Amino acid sequence: MSAYLVVDTNIHNSEMYEIYKSLAKPIAEKYGGVYRVRGGAIDLRESDLWTPTRIVIIEFPDVKSAQGFVDSDEYSQVKNLRLDNAECTLFIIEGC
Repeated sequence: MSAYLVVDTNIHNSEMYEIYKSLAKPIAEKYGGVYRVRGGAIDLRESDLWTPTRIVIIEFPDVKSAQGFVDSDEYSQVKNLRLDNAECTLFIIEGC
């Protein structure tokens, strides 16, 4: 069953964040990740619980693959670029 890594990001340093993106993408792809959404325009209709900023959705073959990416040694080496240059909410959700 597919799984999705969903990240809402408020970027503070776009130059450094571009470096993060270029490093993170090949690692996600190594774990079977396919970017489905990467910061497109948001047509927000309701926001009682959450007001998204910039959404990224990466589809993985399964939860284990998504967790493998997030928890990998390779990703841990670039994760701090994201943490140092943006505020984020990140979660993994099972698909149907």
